[in-house]
This record gives sequence, C-alpha cells and structure tokens, in this order.
Amino acid sequence: MPVPWFLLSLALGRSPVVLSLERLVGPQDATHCSPGLSCHLWDSDILCLPGDIMPAPGPVLAPTHLQTELVLRCHKETDCDLCVRVAVHLAVHGHWEEPEDEEKFGGAADPGVEEPRNASLQAQVVLSFQAYPTARCVLLEVQVPAALVQFGQSVGSVVYDCFEAALGSEVRIWSYTQPRYEKELNLTQQLPDCRGLEVRNSIPSCWALPWLNVSADGDNVHLVLNVSEEQHFGLSLYWNQVQGPPKPRWHKNLTGPQIITLNHTDLVPCLCIQVWPLEPDSVRTNICPFREDPRAHRNLWRAARLRLLTLQSWLLDAPCSLPAEAALCWRAPGGDPCQPLVPPLSWENVTVDKVLEFPLLKGHPNLCVQVNSWEKLQLQECLWADSLGPLKDDVLLLETRGPQDNRSLCALEPSGCTSLPSKASTLWDDDLGALWACPMDKYIHKRWALVWLACLLFAAALSLILLLKKDHAKAAARSRAALLLYSADDSGFERLVGALASALCQLPLRVAVDLWSRRELSAQGPVAWFHAQRRQTLQEGGVVVLLFSPGAVALCSEWLQDGVSAPGAHGPHDAFRASLSCVLPDFLQGRAPGSYVGACFDRLLHPDAVPALFRTVPVFTLPSQLPDFLGALQQPRAARSGRLQERAEQVSRALQPALDSYFHPPGTPAPGRGVGPGARDGT
Repeated sequence: MPVPWFLLSLALGRSPVVLSLERLVGPQDATHCSPGLSCHLWDSDILCLPGDIMPAPGPVLAPTHLQTELVLRCHKETDCDLCVRVAVHLAVHGHWEEPEDEEKFGGAADPGVEEPRNASLQAQVVLSFQAYPTARCVLLEVQVPAALVQFGQSVGSVVYDCFEAALGSEVRIWSYTQPRYEKELNLTQQLPDCRGLEVRNSIPSCWALPWLNVSADGDNVHLVLNVSEEQHFGLSLYWNQVQGPPKPRWHKNLTGPQIITLNHTDLVPCLCIQVWPLEPDSVRTNICPFREDPRAHRNLWRAARLRLLTLQSWLLDAPCSLPAEAALCWRAPGGDPCQPLVPPLSWENVTVDKVLEFPLLKGHPNLCVQVNSWEKLQLQECLWADSLGPLKDDVLLLETRGPQDNRSLCALEPSGCTSLPSKASTLWDDDLGALWACPMDKYIHKRWALVWLACLLFAAALSLILLLKKDHAKAAARSRAALLLYSADDSGFERLVGALASALCQLPLRVAVDLWSRRELSAQGPVAWFHAQRRQTLQEGGVVVLLFSPGAVALCSEWLQDGVSAPGAHGPHDAFRASLSCVLPDFLQGRAPGSYVGACFDRLLHPDAVPALFRTVPVFTLPSQLPDFLGALQQPRAARSGRLQERAEQVSRALQPALDSYFHPPGTPAPGRGVGPGARDGT
C-alpha cells in the first residue's frame, strides 16, 4: 500500500515508525496521469536550464502543488532500492483572448478564430531532483482536452515513477513548466534510514550498515557505533547547508565498534553525521540529531560573526542557515544603548554568507549593525570602528522630506528623534552636496533644565578633582589597559605568564589575560572573547602585548605561510591561535605601531627569531629590558625614568621566582654547581 507523503515525517523522530512500501518491478522510469489527461515521459535525464518567467498570452497549464510518496524499485524480491514518486498537480491559468472583430460588431468573426477554444492545452513539466551527491532532471509532456479546461480550476495531476535516492538522504525537488509562466514549486523530502523500513531485508545496503546512536553524558555527546568486530566503515561530520553542498568538518575511516566523543561546544543545529561500510557502492546513512538541541542553537549564535567587506557591504558568517534580520543603529560614546535607525531605514532579511549592502555614502565609527532573530537581539557589531577608530562625540541629524518637498530635521537621541527648528536655511546646494545652517535655540530651550544640571555636575566634579591628592590623580592618569596574548606552550610557561601579569597589575596597569578569564572563554569561545577584549583595549587607548615563545613563533609563521590557522579546531582556551585572524590584519595594514608591543624572555627566545612582520613594533627581552618595556606600557605623558627604574626592579623581584622555577625545575642542579644552564634555553 502506498505511503502518503505526510506520513513520512513519522519515520524521522527519535523512535521511528516502521513503514511498509509499495513495490515497483523493473528499472524503467514511467509516468501516468489523471483520467482524461494524456501524458508522456520525453526524457529522464535532461539539462535543467530554467529561464525567466514569461507572460501568458492565453490559457496555460501551470503546476500548483507537489506531492511525494516512497516506493521500492525492485529487480528481485530481495534486491530493491528506495525511490521517490512525485505527483505534480496542474491548473489552468489565464483566459482566451477575445477576437477584435467580435468586440467591435458583437458578432462572430471568422469561424477559424474559434478553433483555439476547442484545442487542447499542452505543457512541458520539468522535475528537478537534487540529493547529495547526485542531481537529475526529467521532462514530462501533458495534454488536457478542451472539455476539461476551466479557468482557475485544477485539471488533475501527472505522476512520475521514480527518483532513486540513498537511505537517510535529503532530496530537494523543484518543478516548473517550460516555458515558465509561474514561479517554480519546491519541496524538501527527508528519507528514512534502514531502521524505519519494514522491508529493510529487501534492501542489500541495509544488511551490513553500521548502526549509529547518539547519547549525552554531561557536557559531552557520544556517537556510539554498534558494529561487529573488525568491520571497516567511514564516519564523516559535516554542516548541512540549505543552499549549496554540505561543508565537511571531519572524516575518518574506522574499525568497529567505536565510541566518538564530541564536546558540547561543537554542536550546531546543522551538524550532521554520515556513516557507511567501506564497501563498493555502499549506501551512506545520514542523521542530523541536533536540529532541536537548545545548546546547538546557542552555539550557533556564538559562532556567528559579522564581517565588513567594503564601507557599504558586509555579510554574516555562520555555520548554519538561520532566520535573521538586520538594521543599522547609532551608538553614542559612554555605553548608551544603540539607537536603531528604523525608520527611516528598515529591517532587512539576512542570508548567511550572502553579501548585503546598506544605503550609506560613507561609514562612521558610531554606526553599528544589529541582527535580530525572532525579535531577539543576537548580534551587535560596530563594523566601521575597527577601520575608522573609536566612537566619536557626534550627534546624528535626520532629515525627512514630506509632500511639496517640505523638509524637517531632528536629532537622534535615546528617547527618540527630537525635532529641530524648521527655519534652517540653505547655504549651498549642488549636485555634489548641501550645507545647512540649523538654529539650535529652540532645541537648547527645550533642554535648559538638562543644561543647568550638566553645569552643576561639571562644577561639582571639578571641585572634587581639585581636592584629590596629586599622587592619586597621577596614578589614575597612568592606569592604562593592557591585553596580554601568549601561546600556552606548557603549564610551566603559563605559570610564568601568570607571574608577569600579576606583577604588571601592581604598576598600576589594568591587565587582561586569558588565564584569569577561563569561564568567559568557555562560555563565549576564544574568538569572541579576544575580539571583545581587543576592541575595548584599543578604544580606551590601551596596548596589546604579544608575548613570544617558540610555540607562538611557530603559529605566527604558519599563518604567514598558509594564510590559515593550524589544522584542528581551536581549543576551549586557545586565545592566541584565535587572535591571529585579527592581529595579522593590523600589522599587514600598518595599524599596529602605537597599539602593539612585543616581548620575550631572555633565555627562552632571541628577538631575531620573531617574524619580521611583528618586529615593526618594539620587541623587548625580559627581564633585561624591563624599564623600556614598562615605559612602552605607560601613557606617554606619564613616563618618568626614575619611577620606571624603581618599578622595573619591583617587577623583576616578583618575576624572579617564576623564572627560576621555569628554567631550573625542582630536581635539576642550579647554575654555578658544576652544571651549565637549564635545558629549556638550549645553551
């Protein structure tokens, strides 16, 4: 008994329902249609070239609905393949054109003019199938007698038998008439695997298929492959894309049985698993178990990034397709909420990896992009701030134009858009632009209370500053942000970095280092954590410190050679590897001087080993060049040679125990006792 298409979804849940399918005998494709219609299969393998939609000069046949069901195509009783049957429902669109003579004289014209009314309608219907890794098109011809032609009514359907597809695969189906008078219809069909088929004993590919189960254990997810001993099979992880081919993520040939462990941070809704026995022409089983997993949806937005291409174009990078819309917003200095520019600009639908443009003449650092999903803010990035600098204390004026070219101005504020006087006069107006003189008296008058309050607060703050001690004022002026980046070569080196960061905090410096932010790193991911820290540090006029070690030099050299990161996913706390995608552009585009400094430890790495690109900023050796290093970290106006020397000695004393422990671990002879320097420095 045939299985209707809407029952197929019952086989796709966690506990699939067993399906019994109709059997077709023979390898030939076939077509049949509703009573009264005639149809013919012209070609079962054509090239799909859909053209533009054409206006219909008279009544035409057009597809209105697609319907599918699963069947088995069998060569023998126990030699069958899964096949998709497609029914295309057709209707009549358009009307007969009235003869010109009949309209004028109210009578019948030449009898030959009425022949089209009695002629049958004919259509060529194209069916396109795509199921990774195969694609196929077929052409069906349908004729409808004039007696069945009723405008706007269904005339029946044509059925195609059938498209063979792999178990567990996803089939995308399109249908349109040729020439096209309507938009194409499309349908996505998810096929069950062997577990959901009562007739799996009739499908040879099911006999030796590896069975895959997914189980959770705390933060980890286990892929359990229940296969016989010494059975060889392939396992692949990929991102299933709505548009385009899947993106492969991981592939291995294994021997069963196996348990593969995935970290919960790797889960996204479109992460799918493909498994197959390593045999010729074996069927591949596909499963996408994380589509409804809340953790996967959270990870998807954490991995999503906005990327600026030009001053007017940008795109959204994300592993999976997602429903989203974007709009511009204006962010004022001081951490105020970003004010959406809606209206006059509207929300735009966003497609992953598709270039979008906003109607901007030029960029501005205060302009940001907001991305919403289901009316919830998911992403906000000030894309132009990286290239145009920190936020500016600018006011955004909005000009609106009404009927008869009436114009009005308003100032965008968190409370809304405040109207400005309409008596603005034009100083200069040309095709190249316009200058406006806008009187602000009315705007200021509306806010006299706020102005007085601001003056009082300013006077109070000034009095307080004058009462503070001079040393406290100097210390506040010298308190600068520093972001410390390093490669975690080993645990000993991490302890050495921690000692350096703790010593720098006593200067005072506001030091950020991933050692002290492991919880944030795990929650946000290393890329998001570094991006936020770098932006905040540079916007506040701080400095990024690149602490070079043999491991850091190797990673930098690999990036410079290949343009990509080292193989393998970022570790949960690997901030240095994640930072290279943002650090390298700053050096390549000449933005690093003044914002970056380098450093390395005396006996661990020579400065000449640092790649030449990174030596465009000062690279200091520690602790021998500590005074110069600390001077580079201070605000330029705060540097004092006497104080720097004193602080360098303070940092050196705090750093010395960690240096001794790193270069001379417990259990190894100390220098001066008949043994040369430690093995770590290679001397």
